Amino acid sequence: MKLLMSPPSPFARKVRVLLREVDLLDRVAEQQVSTSPLNSAPDALAANPLGKIPALLRDDGPALYDSRVITRYLNDLAGAKLYPDSSLYEVLTLEATADAIMEATVAMTYEVRLRPEAQQSDDWIQAQWAKAARAIAAIDARWMSHLHGPLNMAQIAVSCALAYVDLRHGDRDWRDGNDALAAWQATYEARDAMQATKP
Repeated sequence: MKLLMSPPSPFARKVRVLLREVDLLDRVAEQQVSTSPLNSAPDALAANPLGKIPALLRDDGPALYDSRVITRYLNDLAGAKLYPDSSLYEVLTLEATADAIMEATVAMTYEVRLRPEAQQSDDWIQAQWAKAARAIAAIDARWMSHLHGPLNMAQIAVSCALAYVDLRHGDRDWRDGNDALAAWQATYEARDAMQATKP
């Protein structure tokens, strides 16, 4: 199989971390593609009509896309327990929350990098950051217990989301007021799979 990805993408990074955590690198090759909302790469369009990455090309079926679909598929393929039955809906909710942080902060990045300066909306950027900041604060206030214990997909997703904020929006200082989450991230992002996928 082949994973279409770009190293800075937090959505692709979730999948890349999973591949390393469940020892699937020998079954899935990573192919870097350069794509954007304004100029989708042909490989990305062929795999996903939306032109988005990541996309997983399979020999025995159509390409899979959307990072949450791919991570569920690979988890099942590996016989891993990243979506444990005992806390399935909590893990799914936390993964969705992490993905929402990614969506908002990627939108902020695109606003600055892809639109001419005269067309950029500071109100739009601030509204996207407000979404991300609320989600980060909610994780710190209500979800920390679910980020501890055996490895699960929520941990991977949250860590990748926070690392993307650091990468593209480090001046926002998400750690301020989120002490428990900041301490957790300092430990989690030191894992080998996170270090190996650092953009």
